[in-house]
Amino acid sequence: QVQLVESGGGLVQAGGSLRLSCAASGLTFNNYLMGWFRQAPGKEREFVAAISRRGDSTYYASSVKGRFTASRDDAKNTLYLRMNSLKPEDTAVYYCAAKQRGQGVAGQESYDYWGQGTQVTVSS
Repeated sequence: QVQLVESGGGLVQAGGSLRLSCAASGLTFNNYLMGWFRQAPGKEREFVAAISRRGDSTYYASSVKGRFTASRDDAKNTLYLRMNSLKPEDTAVYYCAAKQRGQGVAGQESYDYWGQGTQVTVSS
C-alpha cells in the first residue's frame, strides 16, 4: 500500500521560511518523479515544483522560482520543499505526488499517488 505523508506546514509571517517533507512508503521511491502541488481556498490545485527520479533535474512554477527548492533523499524515501521569502499568496494546502511514467511534470492527471496535504498559512 503506497502512502505519501506530508508534514512541516504551519503558520508563518510573510518573508519567513518553511520546509515541507513528504515521507513515502510502499513504493520504490527512486522509480518515481516527485512533485509538489498546492490548492488555495477557492482555487484549483496547481503545480508548484517537481524533481526527477535521479534528483538531477528540478522544475518550478514561475510564481515560486527562485524562492522554493525541491530536493529528495532516496535513502530516507523523503521529498522536501524548502520555501523561502514566503508571501501571503503562497497560503494553500500543499500536496506531494508521485509519478512513475510519462512526459511532463505539471499535469496532475499523470501522477499516480497523492498525499493528504499539509496546510501552509502565510500572514501579512
